[in-house]
Amino acid sequence: MAIEKVEHELHGRRRGRNLGVGLLLLGLVAIVFGLTVVKVLNLGDVREMERFDHVARPALERAAEDGQ
Repeated sequence: MAIEKVEHELHGRRRGRNLGVGLLLLGLVAIVFGLTVVKVLNLGDVREMERFDHVARPALERAAEDGQ
């Protein structure tokens, strides 16, 4: 005698919800990854990013004056 596995309708609904939540999480990860890739590719000059920490660095200011 084979044992039949009967699936309750609740399991089907849970599977559907879990699939939806999984797709939403995958979409969120894809958006964050995409934004990270775009930001890294558009960095340009790394010295410009060093200025973004709102700290006065005289060495960077002298380098900027020499470049102009």
